[in-house]
Amino acid sequence: MLLNLIASLFGTLGAYALYEIFKAVYAELTSSARNLRGPKSAHWFYGNLKELLDDETSGLEERWFEQYGRTMKIHRLFGQSQLHTADTKALHHILSNNQIYQKSLAGQLTLGSVVGPGILVVEGDVHKQQNPAFGAPQVRELTSIFVDTSMQLRDIWAAQAAMSAGGVARVEILSWLSKATLDIIGLAGFNYRINALGTESHEEPDELAEAFETVFAASTGSGVFNMLKFLLPAIHYIPTRGDKIVREAQETMLRIGKKLLAAAKGEAAENGTFSTGHGRDLLTLLVRANTSKEIPESQRLSDEAVIAQVPTFLVAGHETTSTAVTWALFALTQNIPAQTRLRKELLTIETENPTMEELNSLPYFECVVKETHRLYPPVAALNRMAIRDDIVPVGTPVIDTDGTVHESLRVRKGDQFRIPISAVNRDAEIWGPDAMEFVPERWEAATPISNAIPGIWGNQLTFLGSSRGCIGFRFSLVETKALLFTLIRGFEFELAVPIEEIGKKGNAIVQRPIVLGDRAAGNQLPLLVRPIVGSEFKDVEAL
Repeated sequence: MLLNLIASLFGTLGAYALYEIFKAVYAELTSSARNLRGPKSAHWFYGNLKELLDDETSGLEERWFEQYGRTMKIHRLFGQSQLHTADTKALHHILSNNQIYQKSLAGQLTLGSVVGPGILVVEGDVHKQQNPAFGAPQVRELTSIFVDTSMQLRDIWAAQAAMSAGGVARVEILSWLSKATLDIIGLAGFNYRINALGTESHEEPDELAEAFETVFAASTGSGVFNMLKFLLPAIHYIPTRGDKIVREAQETMLRIGKKLLAAAKGEAAENGTFSTGHGRDLLTLLVRANTSKEIPESQRLSDEAVIAQVPTFLVAGHETTSTAVTWALFALTQNIPAQTRLRKELLTIETENPTMEELNSLPYFECVVKETHRLYPPVAALNRMAIRDDIVPVGTPVIDTDGTVHESLRVRKGDQFRIPISAVNRDAEIWGPDAMEFVPERWEAATPISNAIPGIWGNQLTFLGSSRGCIGFRFSLVETKALLFTLIRGFEFELAVPIEEIGKKGNAIVQRPIVLGDRAAGNQLPLLVRPIVGSEFKDVEAL
């Protein structure tokens, strides 16, 4: 009986494998990308994907586009062809037609394993239901949380400097910024105090933060098994040794999420209208909007979808923002005149507790933030799959391997596009010969920055564009500004290692710095932090 069951199981798996192989071969033979020019597959299994993930010093995609044209093909797992375009006309079409171009099933399952049916995963009308809490009025009310946490981080670094030789501390800023943004999203996202900045090494970490990190690490790694998940959706259902740990972590997030949802419902019921200091966190605002009489029953989110916002907020408001601020401080260490000019402008604000309007009123600050997001987008690329046949217009004609010139691309159902956010943001044809340099002054130019890129903010692709753009971009930008405002006013920053030692290493979501001579330590950015004479810091005990 048992042998028959095992034989049946292996037979089913074998049949599934044959089906997937046949489907992959057919997709390759009929792929729109098959006859396009592009780099050779670097590996029989990885294709070009490992090259992209291992590109520690940047520039690989840019070199490919220069060599093969603005639309080319690259190779996914097992050498499957994938469309790869930096053509802004094509990108505008893809991003504007989200009913045609969506995340692949494998991509949805992978991200869904972290966040459930949250904003980052869902498509179509369901996505539209989830964005009432991210408008400017809501973010305005959250700004004080951003600033208070920023000052807490500032005081910790000041205390470290006070105990260091010469009053200068060597600080690994990425991990500290990650703690700060984790605390921010806990309070601003769902009124939950994680206290990552205040936790001592001998204390137990917060269970929600620990559970999230467990699931996030297991689901976004670049190992062979995780890569296979993007090719074969059914692999998500194959049990592994780490599944028990991940399942327990997911159950922890669900348990805490239910408590947070109940609290948010109570807050929304008690304070039916928006008011400062009452239920201003995003989860409560989402619940309030979801229970509004103006929302038809058919368009309301289920409790499951609302609970999914807890890990969603952690991904969107934690990893990406801490990465952006880290790259901003790195860039400013390489452009001291810009750092000095920015500090001088920030000090024109007489309070250390700025409002959102004050943060947005500083022109050079705006230039620095835009240039940081252009040159160092936290998310380097995304994939989109056509769910039906389509014709994609191109601004630059495509010449295939036969020499045929194409004014558009005929796309078949199942074809996948790689959207190279970083490469488009650094495209010399758009930004000029200094596209790879950190030049905040480019945003002051009398000639407007090209509006060819179909982005929702800053004439760049960092937050995507059209109706599928990042709906939390205002939240992220004000959070970024609050951190930079406080830290740049308080400290001078220098790189603690030679510039040649800094590279980048990403997971399935974000690209973060590493020290090339210390890869084993993982993502990090060590800076020398020197307090500004005359700055006022609060005492921090028991560091």
